[in-house]
Amino acid sequence: METWDAITARRNVREFADRPIPAADLERILEAGRIAPSSQNNQPWDFVLVTDREMLRELSGVWRGGGHIAGAMAAIAVVIPDEEEARARERNRFDIGQATMQMMIAAADKGIGCGHSAVGEQDLARSILRVPEDRLVAFVVDLGYPADRPLRPGTRLKRRPLDEVVHRDGW
Repeated sequence: METWDAITARRNVREFADRPIPAADLERILEAGRIAPSSQNNQPWDFVLVTDREMLRELSGVWRGGGHIAGAMAAIAVVIPDEEEARARERNRFDIGQATMQMMIAAADKGIGCGHSAVGEQDLARSILRVPEDRLVAFVVDLGYPADRPLRPGTRLKRRPLDEVVHRDGW
């Protein structure tokens, strides 16, 4: 798929087909996150890949809206240092946003759908994933082939029109 096609094909998927994701595709998705840009090349992230069915079911309980994780074929927990200083927290959040989007676009390029979930139950997430106490499980990206329809480039997106979003040379 071309980059623009992968960008326009990507959508949030919440129901997944019972079809495994090849290990090489998971590695490529993780590599896309690893090589993402970050402020001062800080690379604040760690990724925990989960493919075990029982762990995926347990992980679905870290957020009240995370039930879709249980039906995924894999999930990537995005982990960052649990920073106290506001500027460091902000920078890390921006950086993991870039890494996550690169992983989602790499997945879409392979026809793999993604969803994402916040993490409200930090202690549970840390326990399931064996993440150290000084780390924060920022969110979870679940992966799988869409159960309903394959990803297709150029699908109609429910987004505000460009001329409503873009302000040129000022507001």
